[in-house]
Amino acid sequence: MADNKDNGVQDSKETDDAVIGVDVKRNAEDSTTSAKPDANKKAKKKSSGNGLLWFVVFILFLLVIGLAGAGYWYYTQQQSSSSTMTSAQQQTTAKINALASARDDVNSTLSRIARDNDALKDTISDLQKQNETLSLQAESTLEQLNQMEGRRPADWLIAEADYLVRMAGRKLWLENDVRTAILLLVNADKRLKSLADPSVLPVRAALAQDIQTLQQLNPVSQSSVALALTGMVAQIDKLPLDTFEKPEDKDAADNALSESTDDWKDNLAKVWHSLVDDFLTVKSIEGPIEPVLSLEAQFLIKEQLRLQLMHAQSGALTADAGLYKQSLQYAQTLLIEKFDTEKSQVSGFVNALQNLLETDVARPIPTELVSQKPLEQLLDRRVKQVFGQGASAL
Repeated sequence: MADNKDNGVQDSKETDDAVIGVDVKRNAEDSTTSAKPDANKKAKKKSSGNGLLWFVVFILFLLVIGLAGAGYWYYTQQQSSSSTMTSAQQQTTAKINALASARDDVNSTLSRIARDNDALKDTISDLQKQNETLSLQAESTLEQLNQMEGRRPADWLIAEADYLVRMAGRKLWLENDVRTAILLLVNADKRLKSLADPSVLPVRAALAQDIQTLQQLNPVSQSSVALALTGMVAQIDKLPLDTFEKPEDKDAADNALSESTDDWKDNLAKVWHSLVDDFLTVKSIEGPIEPVLSLEAQFLIKEQLRLQLMHAQSGALTADAGLYKQSLQYAQTLLIEKFDTEKSQVSGFVNALQNLLETDVARPIPTELVSQKPLEQLLDRRVKQVFGQGASAL
């Protein structure tokens, strides 16, 4: 029974296995038949997924390109800002350096001003000291002058006499004015005479000697001689020259033509005679024949005479007797040889030149005044006695 049971069991198992196998086959077939529409669905789903994928890829590509452009733009902006910052930094550095240099210049200027200020303070201090010293000296000098005003007023007269003597020398040597120099020396002697001081007698004696020397000089006025020559120079153009003049033919007939028609025969004869007679004429002249002077030669002769008179004028003003006489002698020779001495104008001019030749314009002016040095020594001694120092204290 047991075996039967076992066989029964096995048969049931085999039967079950067969049934299961049939089911499996059926399921497989069913699955095969059902798998075909699923595959089609999956293919459709796969194609739609690929399109979406390409779209996503395209979007991602655009994003990548946008990110790359944004990065490049950011990079260029960073580079531009970096260069701008570098340039600004360089400019700032240059400005800082310039400010530092300006600060150094200002510091050096301030230092120099400080040194100059110190030197100026020292100078002001020295000037204040000098001012105080000069004030003390001025007070002392004023006190001495007050004391001298009552005791020695004569010293001012001596100083005035010294000034007059100096002015006399100036008039004598620079202007050749002897008359004014004599008047100045006389006034200086009057100042010393009013002192009634015997110590000034030697100086007065020297003044008298100078006055006498100047009074013995030539009294001829040089300016008067020069003015006389100036008047003669103005008359030169009026003097007639000794030139050749064609003599008058006293025997010549009157060849003037008449305006009357009735005198036609006489007029014709006069014309004929004038043609024949003037064709060749020979006449005799008694005496030496003088050459005919051209206008240019006449002008040169008068200019030579004028030049010689101007030289004589210069010699008279400078007391150069040699130049004065030589110029007048040459001018007199020109007058006699080139001008018509028979005319009263020329003869009077010659006589005036002769009078000027006889005038002595020489004037040996002394080179120094005898009274000048003694007067200076006297004044210096008086000043030393009053101020205790040299004449430079005046």
